[in-house]
Amino acid sequence: MKTKKQVSKFPTRLIIVGFMIICEVLLVMWIINSLSSHAIWAYTAAEFISIVTVIVIVTQRGDPGYKMMWIIFILLVPLFGVASYLLWGGGRMLPYFKNRMRKCSYEFMSYLPSGKDESLNLQYNDMFHFRQAEYLRKESGFPIYNGTESQYFAPGEKFFPVLLEELQKAQKYIYIEYFILAEGKMWDKIFEVLKEKAKSGVEVKIIFDDFGSMGRQSKKFIRNIRESGIEVTSFNPILPVINIFMNNRNHRKIVVIDGNTAFTGGLNIADEYINELERFGYWMDCAIMIKGRAVYAFLNMFCSMWKFATGKRINYKAHLGNLIAENDGFYIPYCDDPLNDSNHAKGIYMQILNNAQKYVYITSPYLILDNSMLHAITLAAKSGIDVKIVTPSIPDKWYVHCVTQYYYSELLESGVKIYEYKPGFIHSKLFISDDNVATVGTVNMDYRSFYLHFECGVWMSGAKSLKEIKENFENILANSNEIDLKKWKKRSVFIKIKQDLLHLLSPLM
Repeated sequence: MKTKKQVSKFPTRLIIVGFMIICEVLLVMWIINSLSSHAIWAYTAAEFISIVTVIVIVTQRGDPGYKMMWIIFILLVPLFGVASYLLWGGGRMLPYFKNRMRKCSYEFMSYLPSGKDESLNLQYNDMFHFRQAEYLRKESGFPIYNGTESQYFAPGEKFFPVLLEELQKAQKYIYIEYFILAEGKMWDKIFEVLKEKAKSGVEVKIIFDDFGSMGRQSKKFIRNIRESGIEVTSFNPILPVINIFMNNRNHRKIVVIDGNTAFTGGLNIADEYINELERFGYWMDCAIMIKGRAVYAFLNMFCSMWKFATGKRINYKAHLGNLIAENDGFYIPYCDDPLNDSNHAKGIYMQILNNAQKYVYITSPYLILDNSMLHAITLAAKSGIDVKIVTPSIPDKWYVHCVTQYYYSELLESGVKIYEYKPGFIHSKLFISDDNVATVGTVNMDYRSFYLHFECGVWMSGAKSLKEIKENFENILANSNEIDLKKWKKRSVFIKIKQDLLHLLSPLM
């Protein structure tokens, strides 16, 4: 397999937008500071705002550790801290956006089946994992599906030819939703198929996140797509104004084909994900293909996001597939977003940890843990569960990796085994437990995925692809270095201080 050296593309628009926003924040802070130094009422007002913000944080529902870090940050740098909290704290959205998104979600959720028969069947066959399914079903709103089969792919270069093959089979429609949609070899091959399909009358719709894709597309990129008869829109466009919704990104990765086939996982559409572009050593990622009834849930997710992003409605019923696959276990596709306080994407991770009998294996590019997640992991290890976590050896963000490593000591002391993937960067978001349950999707183990982003995944029990997932994990483990607690404690004082200080900024990461 050939790789090429990293090609830097300067995201000019992001730099301009970022510069404008920083100027706006600095201007506001300068005005407040100037007034504070000349008028006691302005100084008092600034202090009052900081105190009120801290009180609001204390009284809100949420993880105590997460709230405490925000409180410390605001008390250390009051004005900047309050401004940062308004932009990055929790999962707040403006009421207008919240109401609009909820209407879009509720409209399509009403079409989902109850899943009562599947729920009773799972309860009869596997009462133990039925508890996990019931939690996720109630919190996410998506039912339990059978009549579904799956296939797991890792790394990205195994997934890509299968994606192209399935796209070629499309007869009615192709719906694509990604955080990153970047120009390159991967996109060129996909675009050739999409153009051909659109020309033959297949309906093609694409959603990409504006922030995630910024700097990865040329000026003619969108125009070329639209001229090919393909509908495309960006989620939450980045504008040069202070906006609390700006920090809520669409991190989902979804492909739906004719209502019969769907893909999700960690993979974006960019060359590094299939190792055609070397960025942080070898890129390890994964995806899962779903066929059958559970695809309807991913169709539902896309339809609601399309309505939110464009205002246009897709006829959901007319786009349902007719493929009933063999009963290969039980599935719950799910999505999570800043609209709710349940944080069920995080919750299902904790459910797997709490219900494990033998082992829990985890891969995540980031490990920025709040108090509840840290407690769940350490409690599982202390209870005798074999907990293994794999993080990157070559990170994409050095400062985030420092915060990830901040947690190593406490995890190792509790009996968790931590590994770093030697060849480079591991981007897979994966939980598997006891050979019988797993979840694959887009959800990182960090604050952004748990509280700020729009995410998705699929929970499965008793599926044949669980064997493929475990084999992939074991292969990753064989190519990883285990972190030794004694050696880790001997790391330099400078590294310890750097990790401690950056940890204070973890709510911003």
